[in-house]
Amino acid sequence: MADTSSKPLALIVGAGAGLSASLARALSREGYALHLAARSTDKLHGLAAETGAALHVLDGTDAAGTAALVGNLPGDLRVACYNPSARVRGPVAELEPEAVRKAVEVTAYGAFLLGQAAARRMLAQQPEDGRRGTILFTGASAGVKGFAQSAPFAMGKFAQRGLAQSMARELHPRGIHVAWVNIDGGIRNAARPERTEAADSPDSMLDPEAIAREYMHLINQHRSAWSDELVLRPWVERF
Repeated sequence: MADTSSKPLALIVGAGAGLSASLARALSREGYALHLAARSTDKLHGLAAETGAALHVLDGTDAAGTAALVGNLPGDLRVACYNPSARVRGPVAELEPEAVRKAVEVTAYGAFLLGQAAARRMLAQQPEDGRRGTILFTGASAGVKGFAQSAPFAMGKFAQRGLAQSMARELHPRGIHVAWVNIDGGIRNAARPERTEAADSPDSMLDPEAIAREYMHLINQHRSAWSDELVLRPWVERF
């Protein structure tokens, strides 16, 4: 692996195929030293070889593990992105409480843990052009509107959105850009191709490469016009 000691660092928690892989490639092209964390890294070795990323096994709800990972990264952490979320579907009267608790922990509590650890690390760094870093949370339309039989996902995403808003108001004046991205539609990937009935409406699902470009736009925004929230929505989306 090439020497990355002088490069700015980027950490993606919840890395996998699709959006995370596209973002990893975009960050690598812009000269970041990448660190990818996931509960299992078995399927990430190809992406790591392609981007020069270091791999870390991490449960996003592990407070000590998250703090240790972020605290021990070698260099200046300039980008931190939290992607994990968990869904439990079913009528609210029939949901199993422990499953709901675990789902909310993954979506919301884990986001807090990474946000806290990244903020601590970035606040201790010297700013570059007044900027210490960027913290991004991957949200969903469930953070704006709760859908029937999807209460746990709505609970987690609403909490995540509130976390991002609070952190943005607190940390923007200290040089840390915080933003929540509402992925308002399905993301196209190999396991989830475009619907055949959408043949007359190409790009009816979000392209992960296009999403990654918007994440990079957030990362590179001038601090005089920082966004704290971004909605990405396919042009034919109806819900």
